[in-house]
Amino acid sequence: MASNKMILEASAKHPQPGTAFQYGTAGFRMKADLLDSVVFRVGLLAALRSRKLNGQTIGVMITASHNPPVDNGVKLVDPMGEMLEGSWEPHATLLANAKTDQELLDTYNWLAREVKANTDAPAHVIFARDTRASGPRLVECLTDALKAAGAEYTDYKILTTPQLHYLVRCVNTKGTQYEYGEASEEGYYKKLGEAFKTAMTHRKTSGSVTVDCANGVGGPKLRELIKYLPRGAEGGVDIKVVNDDVVNPDILNSNCGADYVKTQQRAPPSSKANPMDRCCSLDGDADRVVYYFIDESNTFRLLDGDRIATLAASFIRDLARGAGLLDELNIGVVQTAYANGASTNFVTQNLKLPVVCTSTGVKHLHHAAMRFDVGVYFEANGHGTVIFSDRALRTLDKYEPKSPAQHDALKILRALTDLINQAVGDALSDMLLVEVILAHKSITVNEWLNTYIDLPNRLVRVEVPDRNNFTTVEGTAERRLASPAKVQQLIDELVGKYKQGRAFARASGTEDAVR
Repeated sequence: MASNKMILEASAKHPQPGTAFQYGTAGFRMKADLLDSVVFRVGLLAALRSRKLNGQTIGVMITASHNPPVDNGVKLVDPMGEMLEGSWEPHATLLANAKTDQELLDTYNWLAREVKANTDAPAHVIFARDTRASGPRLVECLTDALKAAGAEYTDYKILTTPQLHYLVRCVNTKGTQYEYGEASEEGYYKKLGEAFKTAMTHRKTSGSVTVDCANGVGGPKLRELIKYLPRGAEGGVDIKVVNDDVVNPDILNSNCGADYVKTQQRAPPSSKANPMDRCCSLDGDADRVVYYFIDESNTFRLLDGDRIATLAASFIRDLARGAGLLDELNIGVVQTAYANGASTNFVTQNLKLPVVCTSTGVKHLHHAAMRFDVGVYFEANGHGTVIFSDRALRTLDKYEPKSPAQHDALKILRALTDLINQAVGDALSDMLLVEVILAHKSITVNEWLNTYIDLPNRLVRVEVPDRNNFTTVEGTAERRLASPAKVQQLIDELVGKYKQGRAFARASGTEDAVR
């Protein structure tokens, strides 16, 4: 039960610093010393969200992903492990910007009436954090809010972001026909481990994979996951873990991790990989992964989210065909305007699968992927997953194979539905998926790279006085500008000079810059 007096008293411990905040795709993310009041208010909103949804469990993750160690962030997780419903993002912004304790209380009570949430009803929240030094302090801010709001809560301590999403989904589906798994960290490892073993039946990986963990939470969690995986000699995979120092929080994401590799187009300076060695990098909270290798001419080669998406779509299509289900399942790929055109052409022309382009942001890709029976989505930065619809799961469950070959393909497809974290992009899960596919296809990273040749491309960041001056035409997936006036006309004139040319400009969602 929420108490106005308790909320006022608790809020007084976490005053608003006079900063304007906005909840976006990544939740709130900024310098950690500005976040105390924000995290407190997110706690109040989590309790309200749970009450609005009849006591279902809401997740809160304290992380800043690939940002520097001095930053931190907080975001909410909805009951099925998905991101917070978009219509509630303004509510988070409203609470975060209340200037005084009384204004916060008034806004909280107004919101409760507005969304028709009974503040005396039960509320359930679970939360976790990454390895940042500011995490424990921000957890105290969160628990102060949950106590004041009268919510029941469970602290899962240090987890990867996808592990928390997994737990939220497990807790809310327990005992239902949609039960997702055992609601514990160990349950997460067991589910992935068993699915990986099944998917690797009669297959073997070639060589080891070196995993750069960005000196973040992915390091200790990957080492724990390895205990549940068969080694290479046993038909599994040999994993070399590097950059997994979480004792010194100041080196988190420093010259390592998925964002560094993607933006710098090079392996971490600490890498000791030999030419043609298979490598991948996670980001700071282990929800993104990119692969790469150094070729025989000592040139860096990146296998980013576009490459993972096409690899996964190709494999799933082949399995569906092998199981006799290709005509039964609507398989599609979701991309953003940042995807290389060659990957789009490969999916539509070679795989003969549909591609949908959405606005940038995981929530847009996830929702678009849900329209397919099997929806594959990855951003170029390595964040993505595969979603199997309820219809697809029922089809796979009830289908009777008509030959041993169909039986084998169906067995692997079913295993993939457990191996892939369908709640959210998960670097550990996605890495195992890639290892399974490479083993089944018996291809090297170089052969994977040569599946198609990227079109020449360049990404440029330009700082601007006000990013809000740059708006896009609705329904174009942010590929055409509505303002400033005449800029799109100039872009069209330049693009028209080149065969297969494409260009777009869009405002950043977090800073005054245009890309």
